[in-house]
Amino acid sequence: MRKTFTFTYILMVIAQMILSNYFHFTPFAMLTILPAMVLCIPTKVDTFLAMIIAFATGLAVDLFAEGALGINALSLVPVAFLRKTLIGTIFGVEPFEQKENLTIKKYGFARVSFAIILVTAIFLIIYILADSAGTRPLWFLGTKFGLSLLASYLVSIILVNLLSYDDRR
Repeated sequence: MRKTFTFTYILMVIAQMILSNYFHFTPFAMLTILPAMVLCIPTKVDTFLAMIIAFATGLAVDLFAEGALGINALSLVPVAFLRKTLIGTIFGVEPFEQKENLTIKKYGFARVSFAIILVTAIFLIIYILADSAGTRPLWFLGTKFGLSLLASYLVSIILVNLLSYDDRR
């Protein structure tokens, strides 16, 4: 990983901690950029290392921002596990063969948006189910999922260009 990516990734983790601590306007929505951050890990990083990075990232956010220890780590590791499969399905084998990163400029707004929505949905399903533990009604869970997906997507699509650098610049 490039030093620029690592530094930007750490800054995004701090930004997620700030989002988690200070932007709880309603119990019906949460903001998360963690799934998009894991999606943007360079393609030369293998799945096992991506899962370790995701676990460390989720645990750091849990320790310094969230109340329930391990909930972000629990939700983020499956995203890292499925990252290679999702990238291969949506973008083909080209990112892995050429060791390219996912950029909107190269792969298009629609495909990158679809990938961000998928990884965010996976993260939110696990997070919301683990957080509620069967204590909330289905309408509440559905509302929280929908609003959180929309809010997180809008924030993530703006920030994805910061993590997805273009090697040819």
